[in-house]
Amino acid sequence: QVQLVESGGGLVQAGGSLRLSCAASGRTFSNYAMGWFRQAPGKEREFVARISRSGGSLYYADSVKGRFTISRNIAKSTVMLYLQMNNLKPEDAAVYYCAADRLDGSSAVTAYEYWGQGTQVTVSS
Repeated sequence: QVQLVESGGGLVQAGGSLRLSCAASGRTFSNYAMGWFRQAPGKEREFVARISRSGGSLYYADSVKGRFTISRNIAKSTVMLYLQMNNLKPEDAAVYYCAADRLDGSSAVTAYEYWGQGTQVTVSS
């Protein structure tokens, strides 16, 4: 059974930090590119960051570059994906989703095959 389970969201003041985690299991997710996306109320889901299948390439949306860091840890049957978020701004508030892309190479929402249920991030000003 494929599972992507996010955790780590919450309420934080502007300028603060959060670390999101995603536990991915049920497939050989070490062979997948993985990414973080977010969706604010009334807005479309948007790309935040991704890590290539090899783990050697990282990509970020311009809006989070220099503040967010994506990383991955591969265990036996579970891949852990992380998003370290620093210097959070009110505009970062959204539901954050992790996702997996078997084909690699894209920041498009439609390219990602598996999705988690999301974790809420709220940033107070």
